[in-house]
Amino acid sequence: MDMFRIQGGTRLRGDIKVSGSKNSSLPIIAACLLTNEKIILHDIPDLADIRHTLKLMESLGAVISRKGNKLSIQVKDESNSAAEYELVRKMRASICVLGPLLAKRQQCKVSMPGGCAIGDRPVDLHLKGMEDLGAKIHLKNGYVLGDCGRLQGDEIFLGGAFGSTVLGTANVMSAATLAAGTTVIHSAACEPEIVDLGNFLNSMGAKITGHGSPCVTIVGVKSLSGTTHTVMPDRIEAGTFMVAAAITNGDLNILNCPTSSLMAVIDRLKRIGVDFENIDKNSVRVSASRRLNPVDLTTQPFPGFPTDLQAQLMALLCLADGNSIITEKIFPDRFMHIAELNRMGARLRKEGPTVIVEGVRELYGAPIMASDLRASAALILAGMAATGQTDVLRVYHIDRGYEQIEKKLNAVGAQIERLSE
Repeated sequence: MDMFRIQGGTRLRGDIKVSGSKNSSLPIIAACLLTNEKIILHDIPDLADIRHTLKLMESLGAVISRKGNKLSIQVKDESNSAAEYELVRKMRASICVLGPLLAKRQQCKVSMPGGCAIGDRPVDLHLKGMEDLGAKIHLKNGYVLGDCGRLQGDEIFLGGAFGSTVLGTANVMSAATLAAGTTVIHSAACEPEIVDLGNFLNSMGAKITGHGSPCVTIVGVKSLSGTTHTVMPDRIEAGTFMVAAAITNGDLNILNCPTSSLMAVIDRLKRIGVDFENIDKNSVRVSASRRLNPVDLTTQPFPGFPTDLQAQLMALLCLADGNSIITEKIFPDRFMHIAELNRMGARLRKEGPTVIVEGVRELYGAPIMASDLRASAALILAGMAATGQTDVLRVYHIDRGYEQIEKKLNAVGAQIERLSE
């Protein structure tokens, strides 16, 4: 098992490029099950989650070749419709094969998914959406079993206790492309990754409108074709690099940066004291002074502040001059990084879904343990800003969502060494 050893106190300077989006790539790869024609995908990051998904796709009859960040996928065998536990247990996004399997093969056996320990994330809205489209769904021995004739379009409400469901919207939208008639998804997720998936499906011949809004309309077609598609940049990685510039008092040019999908993050960072300068349409310069202002923030569905950047902002606000308040409204239990940041000298106090951050002058290196993907990123950021040496254990979490993060950060001045525990 790998760990990172970080020597803190260095300022980041230079150019750093954002990879293709993990959260966009996963449902797009799953949607390749909707056709038997060849799909070419560009900017697919080399991540553990992507590799797990490709193994799952191969088990479902896809022939896959990879050259760098270019993927070629073509389904040639539809005899197996079972996504087995061993392939699904490591990542939640595996549930995205549910809709495509039902729509194209009219049956499925999909293991209940795993993923990070960040709180309860039920799949009930996925199952409700499939049932609304006419599938018969039941659970047995940890598997979702489904069968249907051709799916039938319907009006579907996908709102849940914590807002809309991103993967649920992706699943229903993908399935509805081959359903008979028209499907209207109400309270659909508006995230940019849903827009990217909708654009991908439309390039295959789907008829989707309104993706990116709370009301998405899909007119079903009989079949979908092959296509070529470039995945959007990873907005969470871009936001992480913005915080990296700020927390190290650095000066980074972030390339391939989707600034239009990060306006809530940029707004909070500007209030903290981070400076932004547009270089061109796809690049932004991010720098920060030594004095950081406290802010309040609440995570919300897009276009609000993303839950996937909450931990990173918390690490930054540990060094702000005053008290900040962070409220988590998507995953109220997503605070496992608090104890580790406190080990480094932070002053964090959790009260229900809210954390009070009392800013300190400096953080100190310490042995700390990553609990999930985004917490891992926060602890790496804190380690780069801390005085002394920080050992971050269990960095396999970071490899799920950041492509060679230590190499990217070292190229702009960080001192991160990957070691075996």
